[in-house]
Amino acid sequence: MKPVATTYSRAQLGIQSPLVTVETHLSNGLPKFLIVGLPETAVRESRERVRCAIINSQFEFPARRITVNLAPADLPKVGGRFDLAIALGILAATGQIPKEPLLDYEFIGELALTGLLRPTSGILPAAVATRQRKKNLVLAKGNAEEAALVRELPILTADNILQVCGHLTGQENIEPYISQTIQVEARPLPDIMHVLGQEQAKRALTVTAVGGHNLLMCGPPGTGKTMLANCLPSLLPPMSEQESLTAAAIHSISHHGFSHNQWQQRPFRAPHHSASGVALVGGGSPPKPGEISLAHNGVLFLDELPEFTRSVLESLREPLESGTITISRATRQEEFPARFQLIAAMNPCPCGYSGDPFSQCRCTEEQIQRYRSRLSGPLLDRIDMHLQVPALPKDLLQSMEAPKGPTSADIQASIVTARQRALERCGKYNFQMDNEAIKMHCPVATSGKALLSTALSKGFLSARTYHRVLRVARSIADLEGSHLITGKQVAEALSYRKLH
Repeated sequence: MKPVATTYSRAQLGIQSPLVTVETHLSNGLPKFLIVGLPETAVRESRERVRCAIINSQFEFPARRITVNLAPADLPKVGGRFDLAIALGILAATGQIPKEPLLDYEFIGELALTGLLRPTSGILPAAVATRQRKKNLVLAKGNAEEAALVRELPILTADNILQVCGHLTGQENIEPYISQTIQVEARPLPDIMHVLGQEQAKRALTVTAVGGHNLLMCGPPGTGKTMLANCLPSLLPPMSEQESLTAAAIHSISHHGFSHNQWQQRPFRAPHHSASGVALVGGGSPPKPGEISLAHNGVLFLDELPEFTRSVLESLREPLESGTITISRATRQEEFPARFQLIAAMNPCPCGYSGDPFSQCRCTEEQIQRYRSRLSGPLLDRIDMHLQVPALPKDLLQSMEAPKGPTSADIQASIVTARQRALERCGKYNFQMDNEAIKMHCPVATSGKALLSTALSKGFLSARTYHRVLRVARSIADLEGSHLITGKQVAEALSYRKLH
């Protein structure tokens, strides 16, 4: 019998979970336990966890030279997730359990010194990858509910290594884990019906939701900018299963981990303006996702936008275009998805009351210019819609009448219909259209072309802004059920491009 056994596990590389083949070889010589294949500290320390777990589970630990190779060798291996696969490889190499059944499974789990199985982070990406390979996944019971979010994946859970060995030898069969129906308490979302006045802002928010556009709101304090931003998730369509899995996978590998209360809930992230670049875009060693990735398929709300450090804001420029962020470190490089919808809010000046008819501004022109210059032109160019949010009339604030107007649910229904039009037309949402798709799917009426020509000739639009205006106009047309983009729709899209 060859003294070599093979088991399978999964590494963690961003939100990917590449296959790791665990090869265990026994040879004569002085007793020694080696792990090769680019293991970091926690993986090298698994030697002691595995040895104690095997002994305390009443198995024999071989007094021979043990070499464990984690292939591919150039893939970084992090954490205690390989403990179970390594221990089973040693037991199979020594003939204490059969080798053949191991090939039908993938094993992920950290071992306690007593042989108990402990849950690990990043299970969801591993479960998705295991399903693609059509194998069974064996893991700790603490990871079962998270892995069960991946449908049609046979999951076997165990409390300790003895139960796993009993299943592999046929002495104790482990039934596939069947998840209870996940009861998710939908988080309460503000209803746009309760926003007083601001009809133009509500209209802009609706257009934003239709096309997935980025939006910057500027206005005095207390005009409802934050409340409007908080209403956006209630307008967005429900998440698809694929969107939910991707968002959950990102949270699964983050510092906070995945919570079932987040399942199928569009992310809404609102970091404080003191957030660092690493907190916003991701980083660390090993790299972890930042706020822009945690907001993937959801909303990133940046309140008090000019108060963010300029270098932090500039780091958003590439993700806003590409929908991904690549974190490069000396020893590794990882890519995280970052297709978020940016909603930003700012005051018009340092004191906040420039242009407010009810309060007097105390700022000089120089102070206002310096304040607004914190936002670079290239960053503003990437924000599709710019909106003035004026102060509310005093009589409206003192009104005791119940709020009137459509609810978030009513508006969401029209948004879903408009988005469906976009998908049927070109198979993607409006914010995803490239220049070729814009030429093909954005026919403009003669009056609209005249408006665009005037805006271009007067230098109001850059090449990038021109295409963004067409995307916004396309969303307005979809909302109104129009195939041709009219002059009125172009005019509305142009009105969202200039902050006064």
